[in-house]
Amino acid sequence: MGQRAWWRVAPLVLALAWGGNHFAPLLLLYRAREGYSAVEVDLLFAVYIVGIVPGFLIAGPLSDRFGRRPLLAAGALLGCVGSAVLAAGADLLPVLAVGRFISGLSVAAAMVVGSSWIKELCAGVPAPVAARRASLTLTAGFGLGPAVSGSIAQWGPAPTVLPYVVHVVLTLVTCVPFATARETRTPGAPVRAGRAPQEVRRRFTVVVLPAAPWVFGCAGVAFAVVPALVARTTGGGAIGYATLLAVVGLAVGAAVQPFAARIGAATGGRQLPVGLAVAVVGLLLAALVALTASPLLGVLAAAVLGAGYGVCIVSGLTEVQRSAPPQHLAALTAVYYSVTYVGFLFPVLLAAVSAVAPEPLLLVGLAAVCTACLAAVLRGLRRV
Repeated sequence: MGQRAWWRVAPLVLALAWGGNHFAPLLLLYRAREGYSAVEVDLLFAVYIVGIVPGFLIAGPLSDRFGRRPLLAAGALLGCVGSAVLAAGADLLPVLAVGRFISGLSVAAAMVVGSSWIKELCAGVPAPVAARRASLTLTAGFGLGPAVSGSIAQWGPAPTVLPYVVHVVLTLVTCVPFATARETRTPGAPVRAGRAPQEVRRRFTVVVLPAAPWVFGCAGVAFAVVPALVARTTGGGAIGYATLLAVVGLAVGAAVQPFAARIGAATGGRQLPVGLAVAVVGLLLAALVALTASPLLGVLAAAVLGAGYGVCIVSGLTEVQRSAPPQHLAALTAVYYSVTYVGFLFPVLLAAVSAVAPEPLLLVGLAAVCTACLAAVLRGLRRV
């Protein structure tokens, strides 16, 4: 199989992650050019989650039963269709919603099936290394997509079409190495029924789940909330600024992931609480951004939130991949990622209640909830 067998799958996983997140810096473009309200634009995040969470729960068990290849191939097809719909519907909110729903299904296949497949192709390496390879592949896609699409939207031609054309071409190109990747699950092989062992489920419940929403909670605040907080300051450069925050946040998130295992070793296995503590600091910095509308402080907040994202995503995935039996790997990974995407609802909730409470206070309240989850994880680690 070779030590680099996972490289045949990783490019397509990166491309599908690209297609899920490159929409983020385009939100301000849609508001400026098409006149959508903040709530309408943020609802497109919610529609994306409506697609991605069921996609997680369907793709994982199906790939355990029928093999990784057909499910990831379906994800590639859905990714191209989703981008085509988005390119055709810039001025129609329902069409954008359909495109985001299809994109959610595509990204679900990339995250659940792709992560499980990469882990299986990394047989013989420690679980933290396999988890880091999967999470870094996803993070690279999540970061490069906004960087390229945001740059096109700010300075390039056809800003509501060209980003999606680039994504379709990238997906088709990455299907070439994917076509020769080795299947790790025998299609049609019986899958043992039943749930994961009780000790696995218990640790997952008390340690992983309280931290999971803050993976993309950090990302959602950094990419969707912070740019809007300083929009009146950045003016005509708002899309470029949103792109900068996405790149900074995900670059820092990728940079810290190789150190998550070292953090765990230095803290006695408490890397998830460390990631949550960083997230709390990032949320408090975002509250300061809401008070000051400082673009420079916004970049700092995005960097700290990116660090929280990076430590939390790889630490949670390591917990899952280390403990899940092979026949339950994709299914348990699907549950994990489903809960992480709850965090993308945070911008929608903040936008919905901003009329009744000031944004700085709302962000401080969100930091308080994150602190409570940190305490729950610490308590869980003491119990199991």
